[in-house]
Amino acid sequence: MKSTQKGLRSGEIEKDTYERLSCAECDEQLDTKNDPDELGRVRICPGCGREWKEVG
Repeated sequence: MKSTQKGLRSGEIEKDTYERLSCAECDEQLDTKNDPDELGRVRICPGCGREWKEVG
């Protein structure tokens, strides 16, 4: 699983003017999965199911 920063740099994720993240392949806004036992959050594309880890 890549980080959201690596996804943005590689073009897999796009950010709009309101700082919302969306999948470049599906053009859908990413959902957030927040596990209280882990550090950070996981961003998931509802269309293709790819995941990116968001730390911080």
